[in-house]
Amino acid sequence: MNPLQKLDLRECSNLKELPSSIGQLNALQEFYLSGCSNLKELPSSIGQLNALQKLYLLGCSNLKELPSSIGQLNALQELGLLECSNLKELPSSIGELNALTKLDLLRCSKLKKIPSFINQLKALQELDLSGCSNLKELPSFIGQLNAFQKFDLSGCSKLKELPSSIGHLNALQKLVLSQCYNLKELPSSFGQLNALQELDLSGCSNLKELPSSIGQLNALQKLVLSECFNLRELPSSIGQLNAIQKLILSGCTNLKELPSSIGQLNALQKLYLSECSNLKELPSSISKLNALQNLCLLRCSNLKELPSSIGQLNAIQKLVLSGCYNLKELPSSIGQLNALQELYLLGCSNLKELPSSIGQLNALQELDLSGCSNLKELPSSIGQLNALQKLYLNDCPNLKNYLHLLSN
Repeated sequence: MNPLQKLDLRECSNLKELPSSIGQLNALQEFYLSGCSNLKELPSSIGQLNALQKLYLLGCSNLKELPSSIGQLNALQELGLLECSNLKELPSSIGELNALTKLDLLRCSKLKKIPSFINQLKALQELDLSGCSNLKELPSFIGQLNAFQKFDLSGCSKLKELPSSIGHLNALQKLVLSQCYNLKELPSSFGQLNALQELDLSGCSNLKELPSSIGQLNALQKLVLSECFNLRELPSSIGQLNAIQKLILSGCTNLKELPSSIGQLNALQKLYLSECSNLKELPSSISKLNALQNLCLLRCSNLKELPSSIGQLNAIQKLVLSGCYNLKELPSSIGQLNALQELYLLGCSNLKELPSSIGQLNALQELDLSGCSNLKELPSSIGQLNALQKLYLNDCPNLKNYLHLLSN
């Protein structure tokens, strides 16, 4: 018996074929052929590698097909076919890989459909189809993959819809649909994904709304909706996401308001709303976000004011208002933000003054007022900021006689 357990032939770019004798490596557990760009085929004897657990063929761009004998690899747990750009289909025998937990087909750009035998892979936990730009649809049987935990469809730009059976993926923890430009809606069955912890819909520019059933995702911790340019509103059911810690809405340029139910997100720690250029106000219910630590409103150019209730955000440590050039004032309640460490007002060119209550921010370490071109003076209370370590006042041409306030 040959004792070899790992064979690494990565970047052997002149390698055109493997000897049939490779099947005699009975102890081989890991086989890496990534970057073998001239490799055109695998010998059928590869199916004799009974101990093989990992097979990676990343960037084997001349590989057009796999031998049917690959289905004999009973111990195979990971199969990496990333960037096999000439691979058009998979042999049906792959459905016999009973131990397979991870199948990576990233940027297999000629792959047009998921073969039906995928539903036989009962142990499959991870499937990566990101960058499969010719993939137009998912088969309904996808819902039969009971062990499925991670599904990546990012960059599947021709994908228009998801089958309702996707709601049957009871073990799914992470679903990535970023840059699926043609995806117009999510099925209502989405709410059945009881184990889902992370959902990424960034760059789904044709997505106009979310199903109300999204509020049923009790395990969801992270929701990414950045650059969903056509998203105009969030369903009120979003307030039911009791486990959500991070909500990213950056670049949702058609989003005009947030539902008042957002105040019910008791676990929310980070809320990103940067470049939501049509957002004119925040709901007063935002004050109920007791766990919120980071609020980013960068370049929300139509935001004119903050609700006075913002002073009730007891846990907030970082507040970013830079580029909110229509913001004319800060509420006096901002002085109640006892945990605030960083306050960014860079480029708030319509801000003429700061409330005297700003001196009550005992934890404030960094204050950026750069580019506040209409700011004429600082309140005397600014000298009370005992924890302040960084103060930026560059490009404030109208600001005068402030150095004496900083002497403390």
